[in-house]
Amino acid sequence: MELDAITRVVGGETHLADIHLRLEPGSFHVLLGRTRAGKTSLLRLLAGLDQPTRGTVRVNGTDVTGVDVRKRDVAMVYQQFVNYPSLTVYENIASPLRLAGKLDAKELDRRVRDTAAALRLEPFLQRLPAELSGGQQQRTAMARALAKDASLLLLDEPLANLDYKLREELRTEIRQLFRNRPAVVVYATTEPTEALLLGGQTVVLHEGRVLQTGPTLEVYQAPATEHVGQVFSDPQMNLWDAEVTQDARLRLSPEVDFPLSGHLQGLAPGRYRLGLRAHHLRLSPSSPTDVRIPAHVELEEVSGSETLLHAAHAGLALAAQVDGVHRHPSGAPVELFAPPSRLFVFAPGGRLVAAPPFAHQEAAHGQD
Repeated sequence: MELDAITRVVGGETHLADIHLRLEPGSFHVLLGRTRAGKTSLLRLLAGLDQPTRGTVRVNGTDVTGVDVRKRDVAMVYQQFVNYPSLTVYENIASPLRLAGKLDAKELDRRVRDTAAALRLEPFLQRLPAELSGGQQQRTAMARALAKDASLLLLDEPLANLDYKLREELRTEIRQLFRNRPAVVVYATTEPTEALLLGGQTVVLHEGRVLQTGPTLEVYQAPATEHVGQVFSDPQMNLWDAEVTQDARLRLSPEVDFPLSGHLQGLAPGRYRLGLRAHHLRLSPSSPTDVRIPAHVELEEVSGSETLLHAAHAGLALAAQVDGVHRHPSGAPVELFAPPSRLFVFAPGGRLVAAPPFAHQEAAHGQD
């Protein structure tokens, strides 16, 4: 499937702008963006539910831009649990197969039961959706889409309405379910962690535009702009104004300099923007080369076994995601430590100038 210069304007508002994408059979694509970035608009257009104002959609070289969704080989899973309330789980899964009318009774039964087994729904096949948990209802919706065996499978934030534990469980299952499938799979999410876990290709969207696309780890490693870095970081990446001085120091403030070593070598004198992911800003040094930043605490957010510490230094906002539960009074002095080897450097306009070395294993676990 190819999207060529796709633009969609609704009521004078641009929902999608000049989208160019190529989706190969057997590929897995994550649409990553914040709310209203254009993810659902793009999925609806891929499905044929909406039509572009300009541009062309092709499948295997054939223009399908105006082809109705009912004539497209597509399945879609929504954020809400969309199941037929009066049908059992078995009949919900079987419904698109019966509608297509291409399978005999034996093959249809095999397809339903194989799909139910893959999603651990076998014990619930004779239950109604109202008798299921939220996770089981979403599994049923996913099973219906999978059983259809469509060439294009679209998932619009399918885990967003589930609790944390169910999301973690289903994320792992989704990655296994779609491995080695011949279909094109497109999965929309707001969560960087989800994109990293699912892998494949990532398309970063913002205000209806594609900011960057490529292998997921490569986009995470080298965000083309500071905005991509922000979207692909949770918590958001720290961004600070800095300057390379004539005496070859990377100056954050009158008190804090970073050495121009490693990937920072060769930066010309001038103004830059520094990026540092929050989990790399620490309360204690992890290396002798870490740079100390004196600050004062503004706010702390405790989440499970981690604390997101908000602090300030010389008018700059700092966010540090640290292990453990920490309690500092507002305004208390605190020392934070930043590793120069983990700094991103952007030009004043936002373009990436230098990216840190990449640790594949850490990034695969969302920790680099």
